[in-house]
Amino acid sequence: MRRLIALSLLMLLGSGCAVGPNYRRPAVDVPAVYRGSTPQEPAQPATESLGDQKWWGVFQDKQLQDLIHIALQQNYDVRIAATRILEARAQVGIARADQLPTISGGAQAVNERYADTKLFPQYETDANQVDLSVAWDLDFWGKYRRASEAARANLLATEWARKAVISTLVSDVATAYFQLRSLDLQLEISRRTLASRKDSLRLTQTLANGGATSMLDVRQAEQLVFTAAETIPDLERQIEQQENFLSTLLGNNPGPIARGMKLTEQPHAPDVPAGLPSSLLERRPDIREAEAQLIAANAQIGVAKAAYFPDISLTGTAGFQSPALSLFTGPSGMWNLAGSLVQPIFTGGRIRSGVKYSEARKQELVLTYRRTIQQAFRGVSDALVEYRKDREFREYQQQLVLSAQDAAQLSETRYRGGATSYLEVLTNETNYFNAELGLAQAQLNELAGLVSIYRNLGGGWQEQ
Repeated sequence: MRRLIALSLLMLLGSGCAVGPNYRRPAVDVPAVYRGSTPQEPAQPATESLGDQKWWGVFQDKQLQDLIHIALQQNYDVRIAATRILEARAQVGIARADQLPTISGGAQAVNERYADTKLFPQYETDANQVDLSVAWDLDFWGKYRRASEAARANLLATEWARKAVISTLVSDVATAYFQLRSLDLQLEISRRTLASRKDSLRLTQTLANGGATSMLDVRQAEQLVFTAAETIPDLERQIEQQENFLSTLLGNNPGPIARGMKLTEQPHAPDVPAGLPSSLLERRPDIREAEAQLIAANAQIGVAKAAYFPDISLTGTAGFQSPALSLFTGPSGMWNLAGSLVQPIFTGGRIRSGVKYSEARKQELVLTYRRTIQQAFRGVSDALVEYRKDREFREYQQQLVLSAQDAAQLSETRYRGGATSYLEVLTNETNYFNAELGLAQAQLNELAGLVSIYRNLGGGWQEQ
């Protein structure tokens, strides 16, 4: 009966209560729809969102998919984030171990021999001892349970931080790849324009040699050639540097990057579903990371408040000792059991200050959590309006290119027919060349806007 009572008492002391507040998610102001959503979307948007799609479904260029796969395996930021998860997981194990008793064993062997003296004759002792000790700091006030709760929340925060790194990496690789393909397109335009202008220059030189035109027209034709030619080395520089940057994202040394679809062939829908703003709180990694940090700070308040209450600990030792002196006739068993209670009386305000610090830390992270959500809503709204307006700009730019191309062709025909000077050709050729380069940039901006929407909606961290 005494053993049963003692065991019940131990279980009661071991379970106890957990001081400190239980976590509740802070209230936040969530809009019904994103600002920047297309007018065609209903007032109550569908729950489908681009952020729910896997990245390999959003980016359908096979070569881009291969690059993202390599980056996820080799990028150093992702590998560092994974290592931090291992660190946090080990901290959970350390915190959990504080709730359990500590058991240790020991053994001792002593052999001594003493010489003859006037008082005692020569004698020899041989003593052996084996013992097992148990120490248990009872978690009656929930100090260690709150610490374990905080450690688990920190582990969750590091896991979401890794997903945030993955989401950022996917968007960075996609954006860098589209920028590379845009530079390739601009280089293709420049080389094609240079070849056409060289033909025009040869024709103008032939006309000048025959006296049909002046050297002024030749010099103006040369300006067109040199204008197109000077862009080529600069674009080649940018392409090589962009390849180096993309190689670094892949975790490789600088080197060439394989290409897939052209910039103009990259599939993307004119409108993308944004989904419900409330779902962003569950999908976006940085919001989940901020909330996990808030949960950890809330648990630390309980750890701090537990310091007000006494520490209750139990210790026990059991073992046996072999005979050493003639006083013992055989092996002797031994054991002891002790309990202690230590109550803080005066700490100079340390405990109170610790509680205030933990509560202030929680309030800071509440504000950080709400700020993260607000910034996330703004990011989505900015990305939506950016994508829509970039698409409109690209459509107008396409019309500008067609108009400039027609004007350049007409001015060339008029010049060859002697109806105008070469200055008109120079002006319209320059406008056409600039319009083509502007269209390539507009196409890049539209694709980059799609990537921005996907990242701000919290997509990209889903793994196969």
